[in-house]
Amino acid sequence: MNKIQTEKPALEFCLPDKDKNSICLKDYRGKWVVLYFYPKDNTSGCTIEAIDFTNLIGEFEKKNAVVMGISPDSPESHCRFTDKHNLNLTLLSDKEHSVIEKYGAWVLKKMYGREYYGVQRSTFIIDSDGKVVFMWPKVKVKGHVKEVFAKITELQQA
Repeated sequence: MNKIQTEKPALEFCLPDKDKNSICLKDYRGKWVVLYFYPKDNTSGCTIEAIDFTNLIGEFEKKNAVVMGISPDSPESHCRFTDKHNLNLTLLSDKEHSVIEKYGAWVLKKMYGREYYGVQRSTFIIDSDGKVVFMWPKVKVKGHVKEVFAKITELQQA
């Protein structure tokens, strides 16, 4: 597993979106990217997080920022999730969790005494030069999107 570090170039990837178009990080050079990893479409925390990002998407766009969410769900699942909740952000499918692993978000979890691997909710801010400038390795959903927006605003003013 690679350890992502701030002030280092973001790890490149190409993944399919909900329409099975290949989306590559390199294509967003010149823009700020909010890259967030989440466990599963249509679960309570993931739905709240996606809706919160959608509600602020216009503000992120004013900051020259795009928001991309990555989970192991299929493009078809992302399509249903987007349609059901009127989401306005890019969701990418990483069924093999290769990108999730590279970014350190594929972790051993424990629930009810059972151990399994899954996605640890985490967020990365990548600047317009393609460098990771801030990260949250363990995200709590409540208030997180506003925190991400505030951090982008702060970083762009620095």
